[in-house]
Amino acid sequence: MQKIIVAALLGASLVTTAVPATAGGVDRADAAAGWLARQMADGERLETEFGGVKYPDQGLTIDAIFAFAAARTADDYSDRAIAWLAKPEISSGYLGADGESYAGAHAKLAVAARVKGKNPRAFGGVDLIAGLKALQAPSGRFSDRSAFGDFSNAFTQSYALVALGRDAAGAGYLAASQCPDGGFPVTFETSPCVSDVDATAIAVQALRAQGKPVTRAVTWLKTKQQADGGFPSAAGASNANSTGLVAQVVHGTAAVKARKYLKSVQVGCSDQANKGAIAFDASGFDPANAPRATAQAVLGLTGANLTTLRSGGPDGAPTLSC
Repeated sequence: MQKIIVAALLGASLVTTAVPATAGGVDRADAAAGWLARQMADGERLETEFGGVKYPDQGLTIDAIFAFAAARTADDYSDRAIAWLAKPEISSGYLGADGESYAGAHAKLAVAARVKGKNPRAFGGVDLIAGLKALQAPSGRFSDRSAFGDFSNAFTQSYALVALGRDAAGAGYLAASQCPDGGFPVTFETSPCVSDVDATAIAVQALRAQGKPVTRAVTWLKTKQQADGGFPSAAGASNANSTGLVAQVVHGTAAVKARKYLKSVQVGCSDQANKGAIAFDASGFDPANAPRATAQAVLGLTGANLTTLRSGGPDGAPTLSC
């Protein structure tokens, strides 16, 4: 049952108000990271509700580690989070056990280990890099080994490339998945090839680090920017998750507009309990999706690069002074 829940994990709205660029010495990214830190159960992990029950969410906790590193704050929360992830009973449920092995989990946790200055080849008694490479096919694709199906996709492939640093076969497979319009699909080897904003943004980051051309993909991404400066995940309105991902890889006017959108959906001082959080979209704050939206938005606000991201900065969970 736990394996199914892990795979599946891969309210009322309050109107957001504008937040000043800085307030009491705390900027927007700091405030967002501080709110995210305060959501951590026992100060060490984030949880996701599934079927009315809250479960520890390793992947979302890793997103928080990335956000803290990007904002260069809440380092004590980040330390506790990586220590929690290193516990065998926690990592095994995420990476796979009893014959299960998930490529995306190995890759993302390896990146988190590196961000925190840990050795991904000896993380909590596990060689994450060897485990990841064992899931790579001759084609270069990284796939899950699971009785519940293969959940690998463009995010899996991209995180694997970031984790490994250089991998010609893996980069070649990802590059070859590019759709005719220049974007990248979430799901590989399907017809027709349907480009996705989120998948394209993460693929651009991974391929750029591998020295592969990404101009067509970035051009396609820019065509998806909405009038409000944000980006949609597929069709529909802008959201903070997609915009946060794209803001990491575009530059110039497109990046400025994307960050302006992210700031526009940040919760202000009218909601004291949640000030600093980033709402998923303009409909307002929802506790069910705000942690993930906030984590990804922080990376977009700072322009963080997963390949060079490193943890550091002061401890604590900064908050807006209102």
